[in-house]
Amino acid sequence: MPDYDVEIYQVSKRFGTTPAVDGLILRVERGALLTLLGPSGCGKTTTLRLIGGFTFPDEGEIYLRGEPMGRRLPYQRDTSMVFQNDALFPHMSVASNIGFGLRERKVAKARIEQRVEEMLRLVDLPDFGTRRPSQLSGGQQQRVALARSLVVEPTVLLLDEPLGALDLKLRKQMQRELKRIQERVGITFIYVTHDQEEALTMSDRVVVMNRGKVEQEGTPEEIFERPRTRFVADFMGAENLLDGEVIDTDVTSARLRVAGVALTVPAHGLRFGEGVTVMIRPPGLRLFPAGSETAAGPTWPAVVTDRLYTGTSLVYGLALADGCRLVAEIPRGSSGHRFEPQDAVLVAFNPDDVVIIRDATRLLEIGASPLAAPRNA
Repeated sequence: MPDYDVEIYQVSKRFGTTPAVDGLILRVERGALLTLLGPSGCGKTTTLRLIGGFTFPDEGEIYLRGEPMGRRLPYQRDTSMVFQNDALFPHMSVASNIGFGLRERKVAKARIEQRVEEMLRLVDLPDFGTRRPSQLSGGQQQRVALARSLVVEPTVLLLDEPLGALDLKLRKQMQRELKRIQERVGITFIYVTHDQEEALTMSDRVVVMNRGKVEQEGTPEEIFERPRTRFVADFMGAENLLDGEVIDTDVTSARLRVAGVALTVPAHGLRFGEGVTVMIRPPGLRLFPAGSETAAGPTWPAVVTDRLYTGTSLVYGLALADGCRLVAEIPRGSSGHRFEPQDAVLVAFNPDDVVIIRDATRLLEIGASPLAAPRNA
């Protein structure tokens, strides 16, 4: 049985009449880097603040290492938080900033100095202790903020979009640094972001939130490659989402009608007449000239609407006869015809590359993965 540092059980939080978090159920395994991902207003930062004790739930309970938190204040919880604005004390040195939490806890001076030196080495700033925050780059300031939160050895470190103010190159560098540090210290990190690539790059597990609820929880691969709902697929950047209907089933397979084409896929428990969403990622599509006899498997007739060159691939916009739009990504240098806008083409794909999203079972899918009750309820 896995150990959990955080358990959230049926937690709700409203601001006025607006639900920010709505019956949230979630477990976070010990030592994991879990990311709360979603658009603005989905409840991810409120969830982080609830865990840290910066606000309290209207209903439900939060457990840290199996102990209910009730209405304990932040300093009464074994958590620490890193904000997007690092909030360093400008009049203090780097070393004094890092040691602030230990001084507040009345730790012995020699121990503080030892821990500060350890943290400076951990965040790769061993010779920066005497500098002021104004003498540091943005990335260095975030490392100091991270060291200040880690020096008190929390059970859980909460990070609220800590890299959001950094430029792209520095943000990617800090993503790798944060993951390296998390793996080295072994502390549970709960990370909030609206950046899909950041979540996929850094996380052991990702929780996609929508309207205060968990839309899907899983590994980065599961979230990206096998979204359970249309919202998750769309939020993760899926460009080819088509409506389909189950027109026949047997024990091992189901037959769908998608944009006028019959398509056979594994059964997936599908039922006759059920509406589904079909997802095919752009690299899974192949293009052939209209009338080509070399296109194998199911095909859609389409017209090229536009073409983009990305350096590594050609990206084609396509319009199907029923008005549906698709995007195909063809690797640069691959054998095949180079198409121009207004060209008529056949769009081919392998049925094994099709992901079926069962719209009708969305609520069941959302409710299937979270815990049914806390361990110590």
